[in-house]
Amino acid sequence: MTTEPTELGPTLRAWRDRLSPAAAGLPAGRSRRAAGLRREELAELAGISVDYVVRLEQGRFATPSAQVLAALARALQLTADERDHLYRLARLVPPSPGEVSDHIPPALHRMLHRLGDAAVAVFAADWRLIRWNRGWAALLGDPSATAPALRNFARDTFPVDGDGPPMVRWPVVSLTGGSAEAAIVSDLRRASGRFPRSRRLHDLIGTLERGNARFARLWAAGAVGAHREEHKIIEHPVAGPVSVDCDVLTDGDAELKIVVLTAVPGSADETRLRLAMLSGVVSAPRTPDPVA
Repeated sequence: MTTEPTELGPTLRAWRDRLSPAAAGLPAGRSRRAAGLRREELAELAGISVDYVVRLEQGRFATPSAQVLAALARALQLTADERDHLYRLARLVPPSPGEVSDHIPPALHRMLHRLGDAAVAVFAADWRLIRWNRGWAALLGDPSATAPALRNFARDTFPVDGDGPPMVRWPVVSLTGGSAEAAIVSDLRRASGRFPRSRRLHDLIGTLERGNARFARLWAAGAVGAHREEHKIIEHPVAGPVSVDCDVLTDGDAELKIVVLTAVPGSADETRLRLAMLSGVVSAPRTPDPVA
């Protein structure tokens, strides 16, 4: 029985050809026609037979096990993206990290500081708020008073009895209605597939399922997606109602969500947004507390 051809073989050959014996920790040995690894060397590094490597590269075997793929990824020194691509070529689900990450890369820190005329915040994959700029605190209220574990947009959207005051201090109306709530739920389901072993994410979903009937109904629908954009009206106590566009960008394997709130340039809402950011800052937002 033969398998359908895939790109697995050519991709493995390309990765083998680019890795030198020296980079793989092997002696250069006698003269070589190619700079990359020989099949025998890859087989030795991965702990599999040469015949197995030949069959993979020739497309005669396209469904290796996850253990073989992990060994090949290590032997070929693949990046995380390349490793995941290798698993998908073999029609397997790439390995996922254990827990949702709150780590923000240095470049993202710098970007936050440079977006001074916009309200910006960074959320983890489970919608926990992990960083915000002065504009965010000015427009929506300083989140510092909320316990770190409760600084969560999903919990604000689907409140549970006993949670205390929401992270966002002023009233906010979504102009996209119930579709915004559905987008948050489908995004959490997407995160549950990306981080299936995350205790924090599992506990959050369980809490919302038990404590908020609207969330439970939407979760039962089973939709999967990413929350990308929304339109809101923020009832600011000084500037009045401010209509903003909410754009959600995703950064890297950790699935960090960068949320940027802006108003239409030259509009009355942009004027009110600037007023809110000038008059609404009660204190500079401190670095969020370390969270588990």
